Amino acid sequence: MKNFKHYIALITIIIAFQANAQTFKTANDYLTFISDQQELVTKNMWKYTKAVAHSKSPRSISGKRNTLLKSMQRGITKIEKAQGFEGDDYKNKVLTHMRLNENLLKQDYAKIIDLKEVAEQSYDFMEAYILAQELADKKMAEAQEQYEKDFYAFAAKHNINIIESESDLGKKMKISNQVFDHKNDLYLVFFKVYINEVYLWEAIETGDINAIQQNSNALKQTATEGLEILKEQKLYKNDKAIVVATKATFDFFIDEATNKIPQLTDFLILNEDLKSIKATLDKTPEKKRTKAQIDGFNKKVKAVNKKLDAYNKTNNALNLARQKVLNRLNNTNANFLSRHIPKD
Repeated sequence: MKNFKHYIALITIIIAFQANAQTFKTANDYLTFISDQQELVTKNMWKYTKAVAHSKSPRSISGKRNTLLKSMQRGITKIEKAQGFEGDDYKNKVLTHMRLNENLLKQDYAKIIDLKEVAEQSYDFMEAYILAQELADKKMAEAQEQYEKDFYAFAAKHNINIIESESDLGKKMKISNQVFDHKNDLYLVFFKVYINEVYLWEAIETGDINAIQQNSNALKQTATEGLEILKEQKLYKNDKAIVVATKATFDFFIDEATNKIPQLTDFLILNEDLKSIKATLDKTPEKKRTKAQIDGFNKKVKAVNKKLDAYNKTNNALNLARQKVLNRLNNTNANFLSRHIPKD
């Protein structure tokens, strides 16, 4: 009796599977079904990865990542349940491709999000983030290229005429990666200089004169070296836009370190002198304070106030000029990508 019941249950499972599993009468129907499932997921994943690359807060789009994962998993399930056409060889190749993308989304891009959150802290962190992004993009492009080879091979085997065009996603990915490689190469050249200005202003905020001088010298040196690197930089389709905008930024940094920071340092040194004089005066009982001490303190206050006005003017001018060159560079990068990355 137990064997009979098991036999009945097995028949029920098989019938249920056959009722749910999608079948196809022609190779063309099967190819259309597979490509519809795969291409929708891959296109959405490509858009997501570019959104991560551009977003200032990639975790803010984590909801999109979860939605994409669910969409990808639904597509995998549909293909798994569908019967293969003349065996499961092509079906399994497609599933391998989709699972690779699923793994990229679960692991590689999760790592990329973590790296991006600390990328601005140092050149090494920024380099690690960009390299991880490029590696993931290349894995995706290579997987897409293999998928398309399998796609055209299946079509050829079954005499299905496919018109190959530049609109194929694999070609778009390849071009996009070349565009991003150029942009990222130049961004690393920029960031190696820029991070020195970040350290410089941290030193200014704390009033550390030695650190200011060290970081100011480092900024001038790396910006000068950066200009030489730009002269040798290979261009993408002879587009000089990012190189020109980056050069303008380096010119600003060199002028800042050479001409403006000494003006700020003069005030900070004078202000430290004032603090020292005041500390000495405060320790001296009021009845024992000499006229020379008081006159020296008042003279120093006037000098500090005069330098303070110059300090504020220089600081404000630097902030405006910096914002201008950085906005120009950011806009240039965005426009460069818009010009050269293939449209959907």
